[in-house]
Amino acid sequence: MTIITEKEKSFNTEELQLRKVAEHNDLISSVAKMDKTPLKIFELAVSCIDTDNPPEDNTVYLSKRELFSFFDVSDSNKHSRFKEAIERMQKQAFFQIKEEKKKGFKFKSIVPIPYIEWNDYNDNVRIEFSQHIMPYLIDLKTNFTQYAISDIMGLNQLYSIILYKWLCMSYNQFEHYQHKPNRTQKQLEEYKNPKISVKDLRALTDTEDIYTRMFHFTEWVLDNPIKEINENTHFNVTYDKIKKGRSIDSIQFHIVKKANWKDENYKRNDVQAQLTEEQKQVQNQVNYAVAVASPYTVKLLNVPLIYAIEITNQETMIGLNEHVYPIYDNLVKELGSDALDAHLSYVKNKMVDYSAEKKNIVKYLSVAATQYLSSRLSVKQMKKGG
Repeated sequence: MTIITEKEKSFNTEELQLRKVAEHNDLISSVAKMDKTPLKIFELAVSCIDTDNPPEDNTVYLSKRELFSFFDVSDSNKHSRFKEAIERMQKQAFFQIKEEKKKGFKFKSIVPIPYIEWNDYNDNVRIEFSQHIMPYLIDLKTNFTQYAISDIMGLNQLYSIILYKWLCMSYNQFEHYQHKPNRTQKQLEEYKNPKISVKDLRALTDTEDIYTRMFHFTEWVLDNPIKEINENTHFNVTYDKIKKGRSIDSIQFHIVKKANWKDENYKRNDVQAQLTEEQKQVQNQVNYAVAVASPYTVKLLNVPLIYAIEITNQETMIGLNEHVYPIYDNLVKELGSDALDAHLSYVKNKMVDYSAEKKNIVKYLSVAATQYLSSRLSVKQMKKGG
């Protein structure tokens, strides 16, 4: 039995609150053959993966305290309950993945975490992912979805987690394409208002043989999960039942991101110094969400001057929102949006060695934008004077 010494990690509440999960859309659309506890353990473990530096031996390390906090477990039976959850995960839990190929569909059944190791004399839990699940967690150049682990943390029903991830998959596409020319307004509306047949929703939630009456299906797979999603995540969700003849054929969801996630009043200011650590964490989460939702973030991704890995870095995104995007606001106001596009294209061409600048992308973009705006305004002023 391996003794974990060098990779011991102390529990960090702030890190847990701010951590992100990124998964391939094929995995999100798969059937999770497990109950909520194994699924939440899996999601928490995935949030530890740095896709830029995949974990050695497909292994990540959690602490028991982190797990107990994530599940809000504080009673005297927490160790035995943890052991039971691990046993259920390895005996029962697997993903049933359906991938579309040229000749038809390919089906896979994958046990995501075949090996977990812990002991009774320290706080560490070693989690080793299956090699077959790793491509869905690290090969994320396209067709992947990202969401906050803190949102999953607040969901205590299996169908809430499954539905939330599916809704994120659709809404993230809206945010990605809303400022791009290659999607119509109709397509954007479909991303915000995704529709799924009852048949496919039953398959996704593994309820094909239960809740056979629509009344019960509506209560347990739609109403209760949506109530929990609305209370614990950054989404407000409603839905409509769409009939075909006398039967309900499909469900159309309507997703709205909560207003306070984009409210300018949530941006950091001098008052933050007086906030408690918990309040700072909440405010940082909001500031991070504002940054990710900014149209300038989309522009930087499109050039590209930032990549998906930067989106997962809270400090980088908040830095861009505080120190770079206000300059872009002034640039657009003074020179127009075409001038900003030209500037970003020039910066990308000028940045020969992106990796050298990547460590301080906020400073690099801030200095570049400031210099560009200053020079263009000087030329503009000279023309006026002439």
